[in-house]
Amino acid sequence: MIFLLVAIIFFFIVIYNNIIQPKEFISETQPIFKFLLESDYEFLLKLKYGNDVNVSEMFGIRVRNGLIVTVALIFLFLSEIQFVYILFAIVAGFLTFKQSYVSLKSYYKKNLHHINLMLPYYLKSLEILVQHYTVPIALSKSIEQAPEIFKPGLRTLVSRIEAGDMTVEPYMDFAKQYPVRDSMRMMRLLYRLSLGSQEKKQEQILMFSRTVSNLQNKAREQKYAERLEAMEKRTMIMLFVTGGGIMLLLLLSMMMMMNY
Repeated sequence: MIFLLVAIIFFFIVIYNNIIQPKEFISETQPIFKFLLESDYEFLLKLKYGNDVNVSEMFGIRVRNGLIVTVALIFLFLSEIQFVYILFAIVAGFLTFKQSYVSLKSYYKKNLHHINLMLPYYLKSLEILVQHYTVPIALSKSIEQAPEIFKPGLRTLVSRIEAGDMTVEPYMDFAKQYPVRDSMRMMRLLYRLSLGSQEKKQEQILMFSRTVSNLQNKAREQKYAERLEAMEKRTMIMLFVTGGGIMLLLLLSMMMMMNY
């Protein structure tokens, strides 16, 4: 413990005298840890905090927190330093580093249900645009009116198409970002629609429209089922509370009668 206190005092003196500036130190060491940056980290950050979030700064905070935990634990075990303690400190630092990413993943998974309900309504607005524009232009025009949660994925999708990627991959990657009911099938339909000739366009739009309508019906049914389930739960709670209250009153009445 004495080593940890000395280290804290030493660290405070170094910082106070500007011998080491934490922000500069983190920015300089951050590239070393770039290999730990998850492929979907930027997407998850923008999904939660919006497009204005500074990805580099947030990643730097993760690196800083992980390093602080690692160094603090190493100093804590310095009096009886062993390989196992160093390994424990590194693992603890890595888990600290990963914690915010795991939190973002958890947030994303919780929102998948919400995405599942919103996707049909977004696709309905897209269907209207597709009737007047090509699929890439319709996708681009749909971004501003799209639910906030879809915007990062849509921007990536549109930018890849505009860069010349005419394969199905951009559409499939969008569906993988939002892995909800029928997202893969809808993106394949949209891709086929983007390839279709003008003569077949109306027929393909009708097919797309029917599929979107089916998804909307499913979403409505799911909403009604959830509302019904919520009402049933409330009713059961009320019944238990009412029944419990009546039983308690009967018990009290019986006890009072027995005392008399």
